[in-house]
Amino acid sequence: MFKRYRLEGGIERFATAVFYGIMRRMGIYDEKIRELTGVKNVYLLDETLRNALRLSIELLKFRDLSNKQKKLVRSVLAGEIRTRSHPYASMFFWNVWDNLKNLDFTPKSREEELMYRYYVSKFYITKLIDLLGEEEAEEYLKKINQPPPISLRVHTLKGSLEEVKRELDRLGLEYRVSQRVPTVIKVFGSLDLDRFKPFKEGKVFPQEEASAAASLLLDPQPGETVVDLAAAPGGKTLHLADLMKNKGKIYAVDINEKRIERMKELLRRGGVKIVDLFVMDGREAPERLGEETADRVLLDAPCTSSGTIQRNPELRWRLRSEEDILEFVEVQRELMEAGWRLLKPGGRMLYATCSIFREEDEENVDWFLKNHPEARLVPLEKPYDPGFLPGTMRAWPHRHDTIGFFYALMEKKD
Repeated sequence: MFKRYRLEGGIERFATAVFYGIMRRMGIYDEKIRELTGVKNVYLLDETLRNALRLSIELLKFRDLSNKQKKLVRSVLAGEIRTRSHPYASMFFWNVWDNLKNLDFTPKSREEELMYRYYVSKFYITKLIDLLGEEEAEEYLKKINQPPPISLRVHTLKGSLEEVKRELDRLGLEYRVSQRVPTVIKVFGSLDLDRFKPFKEGKVFPQEEASAAASLLLDPQPGETVVDLAAAPGGKTLHLADLMKNKGKIYAVDINEKRIERMKELLRRGGVKIVDLFVMDGREAPERLGEETADRVLLDAPCTSSGTIQRNPELRWRLRSEEDILEFVEVQRELMEAGWRLLKPGGRMLYATCSIFREEDEENVDWFLKNHPEARLVPLEKPYDPGFLPGTMRAWPHRHDTIGFFYALMEKKD
């Protein structure tokens, strides 16, 4: 955008700061816009008006502008609204300008205080307090507002931990090898992956520690048949092949054709030969692959990704209601049923999500066990903490320095 509009003279840094300021505080701004306009859902407002209001609040409340600059902003934005939408919208914006300057950001509740301090929706904060209690919830919120390290998993089909450590030492980078997943290295500071030799050679791939732990918990063996039921972007498929020493068969299924195409390159660079890729809805897999064909099934289910906010700041304001959770639950349960049909008697299925919400985690597993008396929960005791359902496990950002993750390992009785 800077190139397209030929923005020069230091405006890039200011514009970037404003953009990220709005992204970080967008939910707060939208609350204030609702108060100002009386519109329950800000997305019912004209798009240009909505974004002009967000930008105006950022500039008026969080940037040190002179009166002359403020008048210029008002004039330019009103003109943009008039050009892009409707004169009435422009008139409305002009009329509410003074009210924007006088908006009160004093929190009216404890949840709102935490929202202002940590930039996460009140809904998310309420759910978090219900899970952890107020004191520990704040520790969690502090953690997800800190910059995360770069997490890399060594791909042992092509490289070794010592090779990667030597290259990081040569670059003078600080790093720490994970104690829970010994092929994961956490790098602190700036690392250009595209120029990092082990990455170019397929010896390391970006993967969070908690994500890599899922494949270890499933524990696939060389020569087995494994189904990765929601495989893209491919990090776990690659890890499964690594653990299986490139022997056996992995069926990797995902509904997104473009992500499957990217997986082909990932697997090629990793030297993986045992994966067959399928573009399809995982719920259709038993019909396509055959029932009771898999020794093991990995279901890292599509979810709200509520445990990944530290790495995905756009989620801070997207999760606003129970409906945002429940729309995933039905699909998760249907995928669990499909995975179970794929599994041989005596086989194991790992159900995992990168969500912290009970509805997507323990409640789904409890529902599944009640509907499948032939399912046995295999107790998980390490490397993380017990879940809220005995035998399940959870990783937490503030406790384990990784993304939030949930695991449940189930065995189909013979």
